[in-house]
Amino acid sequence: MNYLITGGTGLIGQALIKSIDFKGNTVTVLTRNIETASLRLTSDVNFIDELLLSDIEHSDIVINLAGEPIADKRWTREQKNKICESRWNITAQITHLISIAQKPPHVLISGSAIGIYGRQNNNPIDENFSDFHQEFTHDVCAKWEKNALAAISTETRVAILRTGIVLDRESGALAKMILPFKLGVGGKISHGGQFMSWIHLEDMVSAIIHIIGNDDLSGPINMTSPNAVSNKTFSQALAKSLHRPCFLMTPAPLLKLIFGEMAELLLFGQNVVPQKLLNNGFTFKHNDIESALTDLLK
Repeated sequence: MNYLITGGTGLIGQALIKSIDFKGNTVTVLTRNIETASLRLTSDVNFIDELLLSDIEHSDIVINLAGEPIADKRWTREQKNKICESRWNITAQITHLISIAQKPPHVLISGSAIGIYGRQNNNPIDENFSDFHQEFTHDVCAKWEKNALAAISTETRVAILRTGIVLDRESGALAKMILPFKLGVGGKISHGGQFMSWIHLEDMVSAIIHIIGNDDLSGPINMTSPNAVSNKTFSQALAKSLHRPCFLMTPAPLLKLIFGEMAELLLFGQNVVPQKLLNNGFTFKHNDIESALTDLLK
């Protein structure tokens, strides 16, 4: 199989590429900086810095994970534009090339996030939920998904990864939390009742592979553990895994002062259920937050 991957140097992309057996498979990564990407990825990977029609026609599977990190910087107008354009533009380019390809790929797997649901209460929501809260994260994901779904045809299946908080020790949200908790200054955010829908990186990669191999899986797919938890429960589990206390609280006004609008990512959440994966027989290796953190922090 021939894979074409965007966002290959990101957290999920790197882990996914490591899982691919290069015997009989080829992987091509689209990147803005080939030199940097070649230092992060195995030498078996092919690199391109421009996407051509021939690249699409030579690919069986296209996996689109590109996008400016959403929580790395304060949401200025310029940063919001970067977040949007880095997702919308490459996705629209891919779907356009697929639409004119003589030999389109069998499947397009394209990123999104549970942010499409916007802030919600704590009731469980699956892929059929449509009472979206209109805010920035929803707007980003809605157009991102619309651009990807334009590639659907009798020859190309499209699956959308509505991804939650991906847990990994070395990168992402968890990596940023470890130090303050190790120092004993970690704790819940605000009241701690907001739900966190998370997924272990290993399950994230396994689920993508499962989607590739199952033609019944298409459209939006929630990429989260079946067991979302409150921020308070998550914080307590993280502190316990690190053998540290968990008694402090970060007040909402302080977060808003530091992060501005981006603080909403921390103050509000969703209780997301991966119903499509469960119905399709996918088995999560890391079901509960305690065992997931124990595995990651061992």
